[in-house]
Amino acid sequence: QVQLVESGGGLVQPGGSLRLSCAASRSIEGIVIMGWYRQAPGKQRELVASITSGGTTNYEDSAKGRFTVSRGNAKNTVYLQMNSLKPEDTALYYCNLKYPIAGINIWGQGTQVTVSS
Repeated sequence: QVQLVESGGGLVQPGGSLRLSCAASRSIEGIVIMGWYRQAPGKQRELVASITSGGTTNYEDSAKGRFTVSRGNAKNTVYLQMNSLKPEDTALYYCNLKYPIAGINIWGQGTQVTVSS
């Protein structure tokens, strides 16, 4: 099974930027949706942004205009560029890979993002 490894999290001041990366253990082919979710303490996991194999993107409302999701040229990576970060963006961020036709859903181990002065 494909494994996902996230990186790029850390501590940043409000207004700062971070770029999260997610690398799959092998090339991703076919119809897929790759995305980023986050979970803050005491809250449910929520979708932040996603991108389909066709390039269609989707963003949670608070991420629109600040975050950008993209896939790498090798198609086995997905990125989340986060700008103008706010304290409420603090959470554990998870990479997700879905094969919607097969019903397969794969998660990374998560990377912590903390926005604080």
